[in-house]
Amino acid sequence: MMGTGKTTVGTVLAQRLGRPLIDSDAEVEARTGRTVREIFETDGEAAYRALETEALVDALASPVPAVIAAAGGVVLAERNRRALKEQAGLVIWLRADPAVLAGRVRYHDHRPLLDNDDPAGTLVRLATERTPLYAEVADVTVDEDTKTPDQIADEILA
Repeated sequence: MMGTGKTTVGTVLAQRLGRPLIDSDAEVEARTGRTVREIFETDGEAAYRALETEALVDALASPVPAVIAAAGGVVLAERNRRALKEQAGLVIWLRADPAVLAGRVRYHDHRPLLDNDDPAGTLVRLATERTPLYAEVADVTVDEDTKTPDQIADEILA
């Protein structure tokens, strides 16, 4: 889910493991020269999801072992879930309460799915829809509501 700290924790893990970090949103933005928000606004969510899939597939095919911070919606496509299960060495689900996430993301304007009058309610809805999908692909689940990125990385590495 957005706001769980995938990029932050991924950066810590990548540094500790001596591996590169591949952030799928950053990859999409680098490939297109546009932000995720711009892609959503001009081309729509479906176009972004296709780009998200390309970034994930390419990251999983990397010949260099890497830490991949996959966008929260990557699990929506069955193809992506299959790729994660079959190609990723280990899939970590950073799980957090939607109320905690709402507090983390409220001042960020780069999350187009939260452009509405009830971002907290949207996060609850997204969590409800996505929880079974995250559970389907996750090898390890880390409840991270009150943990620092270093604590989360410690738990994953243990």
